[in-house]
This record gives sequence, structure tokens and C-alpha cells, in this order.
Amino acid sequence: MEQFNFTDIRFADIQMLRYRLNGFEQLSLRQKKLIYCLSEATLWGRDITFDQFGKYNLKIRKTLEAVYTSSNADRKSADFKALEEYLERVWFSNGIYHHYGCDKFVPKFSEDYFRTSVLSADASRLPLGDGQKVEELCDELVPVMFDPAVLPKRVNKAPGVDLLATSACNFYDGVSQNEAERYYMEKKAEFGECPPSFGLNSKLVKRDGRIFEQTYKSGGLYGKAIEHIVFWLEKACEVAENKAQADVINKLIKYYKTGDLHTFDEYSIEWVKAVSGTVDFINGFIEVYGDPLGLKGSWEGIVEFKDEVATERTRIISANAQWFEDHSPVDARFRKDKVVGISASVVNAAMLGGDEYPSTAIGINLPNADWIRAQYGSKSVTIGNLTEAYNKAARGNGFYDEFVIDSETLRLIKEYGDVCDDLHTDMHECLGHGSGKLLPGTDPDALKAYGNTIEEARADLYALYFMGDSKMVELGLLPDSEAYKSQYYTYIMNGLMTQLVRIAPGAAIEEAHMRNRALIANWCRHNGNAVELVENAGKTYVRICDYAELRRLFAELLAEIQRIKSEGDYIAAHDLVEKYAVRVDGQLHSEVLKRYEGLNIAPYKGFINPVLVPVRDALTGSITDIKADYTESYVSQMLRYSRDYSALI
Repeated sequence: MEQFNFTDIRFADIQMLRYRLNGFEQLSLRQKKLIYCLSEATLWGRDITFDQFGKYNLKIRKTLEAVYTSSNADRKSADFKALEEYLERVWFSNGIYHHYGCDKFVPKFSEDYFRTSVLSADASRLPLGDGQKVEELCDELVPVMFDPAVLPKRVNKAPGVDLLATSACNFYDGVSQNEAERYYMEKKAEFGECPPSFGLNSKLVKRDGRIFEQTYKSGGLYGKAIEHIVFWLEKACEVAENKAQADVINKLIKYYKTGDLHTFDEYSIEWVKAVSGTVDFINGFIEVYGDPLGLKGSWEGIVEFKDEVATERTRIISANAQWFEDHSPVDARFRKDKVVGISASVVNAAMLGGDEYPSTAIGINLPNADWIRAQYGSKSVTIGNLTEAYNKAARGNGFYDEFVIDSETLRLIKEYGDVCDDLHTDMHECLGHGSGKLLPGTDPDALKAYGNTIEEARADLYALYFMGDSKMVELGLLPDSEAYKSQYYTYIMNGLMTQLVRIAPGAAIEEAHMRNRALIANWCRHNGNAVELVENAGKTYVRICDYAELRRLFAELLAEIQRIKSEGDYIAAHDLVEKYAVRVDGQLHSEVLKRYEGLNIAPYKGFINPVLVPVRDALTGSITDIKADYTESYVSQMLRYSRDYSALI
């Protein structure tokens, strides 16, 4: 195999990676055309995500891009370099808020420099409103960018405050938290056990005392971008691999045209059933982590194709889904009597977009609606080529040597780490999210702001518990009975210590996945004798004293987490998360940051998409092939996307 450079540029606390489309050349021309069309549909959603993450994001990005591409400023000056880094961070996070911590970026250039640079830029490239002058544009944007008191946080989940009033995300306008919760509670009251995902594809607005929704659809909010998405979905339908796949795409088109959430449910059900093709995709308003109330879907897109060899692993897991459900340590009342529709694949990402770009998940399980999962099942993917890129980039960086307690544990991690990481992702997505059930009458949104953390903890605990089961070796998913210890150690180490490198000094943990890991690790440390923090030569390490006891603790916590979700016990969710998942030990945090700084490793990583290039016949102009080009730079890609895939302002 030819040499492939997985790593690219680094800026701020971020390193950019490239991913390879393994096996793309062997796909049929029809499959390549399908991937190309779906990829175009994916790229057209980018500006939607920017706008959802903050009402000024698009204006700020376009203003900065105009300065960057047309200003006569000294490009070697400290101010320009600072503006360039700020713009790179805005591109990466789909706005002016950190993609993980949600805090507003602090510009390292002055307000005066910004104003002078904007005034010297090509005015035709600036996002000026009707009749707006350049000076007025600056007046509009400067407070948002430079005043720490103005819209300081994209998503706030702190207890005791109005989460909508204190969050800068652009899902609500003029509506209080109580008003929004009451509005959707009244909507749900009209339905029984199978409600649509109310609020998923709309902005909730209050005008003149009246509350109403602005729906994302053709002819509605974000309609200009959605029309481009629909255009490419229609092209994709023409080259679908089979009828079921075409039906899924057509149902999604209908949903985009109408904004009808019942149609979205129909689409989700058809998408779960369509498992026969090689190519698949996610496109739409999906994950709700960007909404402090956990209702509004951020736009995202992924195009993928199966890795048939690696998928054998996930087929084994899904084929044994009923066994895992029956042997889960949760109360029998909360288990599924019959597991249906569980499908799982290892895939190669071919294009990332929206909330999945440039930072993305390595595993996905959808749909989110609990009643669809219960009646029709779910579809899970582990994104193998992204995991490959992460692993290649991490080789030899010294991270484990610095933080792992002893040579024997380090040996376990080096021998089993990659296979255990992949299996944990498979189990988390395929079985964890797909396990369990709500009791009749339980509101799926009853846990409110704590719902995402509880759900991620549930899936992680399910995977962790079963990874220590002899069934893993029996099924050939792990090589021996020692391998699981690698995952147990790295998971607890991450939850207690090393994930703290992603948090600013003095800050609390707020991101749902980080809270989930902290909850599990801290709960296990404080509720048994399996885990402890020890000091050696002035450094703190995690020691696992008893792996079997740790597995028992995972089982106990999983049983409680599942009870909380199944019964909709908001108070218990609040108490568990606030006690174990939020607060940070300042002294330990300071130590971890210092040790990590010495390694010179970027704590965050993201991806540059390949460029899919159609090859055309010189005489007929018909497409004869699609080639993947991996040479585009991060800056060039971002500027091209802003130029070629912008429709909103």
C-alpha cells in the first residue's frame, strides 16, 4: 500500500488529519456516482450548522474570510497571524464557540485591528445587510466577538438558570426555558406512545406575545440551502443501488420539502430497514447535543460505504443482540423482551459535513426516537477509516508512556488497545444505544438537560460490562480473557484524568460525552475499592486494584442508569450528574495540563475531506470515473466550501 500522510497542519489546540477512502477504487461506477451526489448534498448543509450554532456566526465567518482574502494587510504581522488562527478556529467549530467546551473564542487581535482590516477589505465580499455600511457591520459584530459578557456560551447546562437565556445557540428567539418546555409538553400531550420528535427541525420564536415555530424546509427557514440538498438527493436517487435505497432517499426529499416530522419518522423507519446496499448516508437535523433542552437537531451529513471484511465483527455482535439483552445486569422490567432490527457495519467515511465536520464521531447509532428503536430497531456504524487515521497519528506520541501507571498495564494497552477501542465503539453504538426500554408512559425527554449524558453513560456502561464477559472470547471478538483490561484502564484513566486536557483551568465539565466518562469513572472510584489514584515520583496515576470488582461496579451503575432512563427519573439524573460528572479537582487538573503540555500533543483533532473529482469522457462529457484527491489544504478547503456551498447570506 502506498505511503499515506494522515497528518496535516496544526493550529491552536487542534491538529488536522486526513482519512483515506479504503476500497473506493474497487467500487462500481454507479456506487461512486451515488457517493458523489450524496457528498454534494452533504456539503450544502454546512451553512445551516453555522447559523444554528449562533446567529452571528455566518456574518463573522464571511467578514473574516473577506479580510483574509482581500485585505492588503501585512500577512506576516502578529495581528494578521492571530486573525488567521481565529478564522481557522471558527471554521473548525462551525462558529465562534469552541466545538467541545462551547465557550466563546477570545480574539488575540484588537478591536481596532479588526475594524481597520474590515474597512480595508473588498466591500463586495462583506455580508452587508440591505443598506448597511461597513462601519455599521463592524458595530454589529464587535460586541459579539470582543465583549466577554455578550453571548458568552453556545450551550449552557448549568443548573438553576434559564438555559435558553444563557445559551447563544440559535434554536430559540425570545422564548424562555419554561415557555419552550411548556410549548412542547402540550404538543406531546396530543400523542400516545409514538410521538414525533417535536422541535427537531424548527426554530421556536416568540413575537408579540405569540410563540410559533419556523420550520426548516424548502420554502421555509434554511430553504435556500435545503433546495440544493434536495437537488443532489434527487440526483442520488437516479443512481441508487436498489429500490429500498431509492425509497429512503425519496422519503427524505419529501421530508425536506414539507418539514413534516411524521414523514421524518417514516424516513427513519425505512432507513433502518434498508441494509442491503454498500453505500449509506446520514443527512438531516439529527443530534440534539447542541440544544440545552435536547430537542433541536443540528444539521449533519455523512456519506459512507461498507468495509465488508471489518463488518464481520459487527455482524457477530448484532446476531447475538438478544443474548446480550437477556444477560444485561439491569432489572428485567427494563430489558427488551424481543430485540428487533439491530444492524451494524464498519464503514469508511467518504464525506463529512455540518455538525460532523471537521470534528466527527467515530461511531453512530440512529434513529434517536425510542419508539422506533423498540418497534423497528436501529442501525449502527463504526467509522473504520477515521479510527485508522486517529491511530496512525497517535503512534509514538508518548501519551501512554506518560500517564499509564506501570509497564505491565502499558503492555496490555499496546497489545490490545486498538482492538478493544474498536470493539467498545461497536458495542456502544450497536448494543448500548439499542438496549433497554422505557416504561409505558415515560416521556423520552423527561431527563431534560441531563438526558444526553445519561444516554451516553448507558451505552458506555453496556459496552464496558460486556467487554469483560467470557462471551467476547467465545465469539472471537477478543483474543483472550486479559484483553478487556486494556479498555477498562484507558477508560477510567480518561474519565478521571486525561480528558481534563480539554477543559480550561477553573472550568467545569459541560460536554455530554465528557460528563458521561467522568460520571462513570468517579462513581466507580468513590463507590468501591476497585479504582484509586496514587502518587509516584510526584505524579498521579490511576491504579485498578481489582478488575473483576470494577466490572461489578459497571453492572451496578448500569442498572441504576437504565432505571433512571426507563422511569424518567429526572431528580436522580440531576443528582448523579451533578455529584460525579461536573466538578473538577483543580490540583489534579493543573498537574494533568502540565504533563500533557510537555508532550506537545494537540488535545483535539479533526479531518480534511478528500475532494471527489469526476473524470469525464473527452467527447461525450459523460462521467467515466470518480477519483479521490487528498491534496487539498485545510485553508483551501474551507475557502472553497465558503465560496461554492453558501446559500444563506
